[in-house]
Amino acid sequence: MPVDTGYAGRVYPPNAVYEVGREHLRSFAAAVGAQHPAHTDVEAARALGYPDVVAPPTFAVVVAQRAEAQLFEDPAAGIDFSRVVHADERFTHHRPVHAGDRLVTVLHVDSIVERAGLAMITTRAEITAEDGEAVATVVSTLAVRPEES
Repeated sequence: MPVDTGYAGRVYPPNAVYEVGREHLRSFAAAVGAQHPAHTDVEAARALGYPDVVAPPTFAVVVAQRAEAQLFEDPAAGIDFSRVVHADERFTHHRPVHAGDRLVTVLHVDSIVERAGLAMITTRAEITAEDGEAVATVVSTLAVRPEES
């Protein structure tokens, strides 16, 4: 089943609140090799003006991928995740993410372009605090390889 290019322009409803946990940020920082003490030590983060430990910049992808799951889990979209290759990721941070944040994400399917059977999907995840404050925008481009014939 090919990717449904009619999904371009679709906007999914806000997903459930994601509560950013201190231990999750510490684990993520260790996994990506982010060694600044503000990622793991509350006092170091507070000394820099943050209310709690602060996320490494790429942590926003964790939140964005939860929203992208809405598209991938929609059977009518025609996306076989086993054929997805990550092509590009861009972050625009409006403010740092820190432990205690309660984040909501709205997923936009900005474009779907097919060329020679390869579908290029560009999504935009708009991440806000629960009160609507802009936190980050994550733009992802994914390539969906054609089915083997």
